Amino acid sequence: MPEHVMVIHRWTDRYADYATYLDHAVHRVSYVTTERAARHLPYEQAAGVRIVDSTENVKQVREAIGSLAEQTGPPTRILALQETDLDLAADLRGEFGLPGQRSEDLEPLRDKLLMAQRLTAAGVPVPATADAPDHGAVESFAARHGWPVLVKPRRGTASAGIRRLDSPEALRAYTFPRDTEMLVQPWLPDEVLHVDGVYSGNAGDAGDAGDAGATSDAGDTGDAGRGLGAWRASRYLSTCLEFTAGTALGSVEIDDPELLGRIGEIAAATAGALFAGPAVFHLELFESAGGALTVLEIGARPGGAEVPFIWREVHGIDLMAVAVAQQTGIGTGSAPAFEGPADVAGWLLVPPSVPMPCRVLSATGHPPERPPDRTRKYARTRGRC
Repeated sequence: MPEHVMVIHRWTDRYADYATYLDHAVHRVSYVTTERAARHLPYEQAAGVRIVDSTENVKQVREAIGSLAEQTGPPTRILALQETDLDLAADLRGEFGLPGQRSEDLEPLRDKLLMAQRLTAAGVPVPATADAPDHGAVESFAARHGWPVLVKPRRGTASAGIRRLDSPEALRAYTFPRDTEMLVQPWLPDEVLHVDGVYSGNAGDAGDAGDAGATSDAGDTGDAGRGLGAWRASRYLSTCLEFTAGTALGSVEIDDPELLGRIGEIAAATAGALFAGPAVFHLELFESAGGALTVLEIGARPGGAEVPFIWREVHGIDLMAVAVAQQTGIGTGSAPAFEGPADVAGWLLVPPSVPMPCRVLSATGHPPERPPDRTRKYARTRGRC
């Protein structure tokens, strides 16, 4: 049956190819987007397009949705792929009575305090986490767990609003943001890993962590990773928080079979505790010097940065396409576990050397008609990641 899919779209890069995922000749597909993000949309095929200042401007988005509904009929599906847009999309599904993730399903995946509480109840290891409504709460937490601490928004993305406080003096100088609920956690000197992939929601349909891991010699890990489809684990070469301060951010995929087995276990347990059904996920973990794994956070969406491009160009799976299928019921909303050896990939982001926002006034040469692939293949060297 033809659908009317309303898409909330904010990316200015080519993260999602909606014209490939959704047959615009069969389904009505309309878009709410910004002026800068609209350039990558299939305008001529769209049933309608509305421009807003920001997809975080709830009033404007709601007005745009209403205008599109008057023009092309009410939506049968609401689609949003970027994490910050998931909340409004879930609210709209509830208001229109549409299938898909609702606010109550999304809440433990967006509220990081609730997330930590749910995972603790499920026996999944997480750092100590507490509500931080004021200076006194943070001071009490630090008295129990020590300095430094991290104060962060309960609902946030891309490490925005996170502050490391090293002492009582730093806490006294800190001003809590207005109208933002905060939490506090200990600062950990651990390495940070990320796991990206597909949760099937059905343990009987997925392979084990050995199947999902990087190489054919990853070994048999039994029931580890049950409930997972295709997934890959990577190690950050710096941190997202450091990236916000101007440090380059890199990541390389892991091919250590023993570590992958343990990652598969904690990833499956985390997804099973928080997801109401199949989902594309981005999970971040701490790895201590002794090898212990704890959950930093998980998102019900494809990873950012270069993760979608690595998956598309190296591993042959478009995580955005899977997420679109899961939200719309159009296409294949699953991806089976990898079989046999897989290439190990990595990526690097270098912040601009000038303050943002900025405008490029000129460039040498002409842009290609077709964007080049972002990946290059190199011979594997000895050792494991």
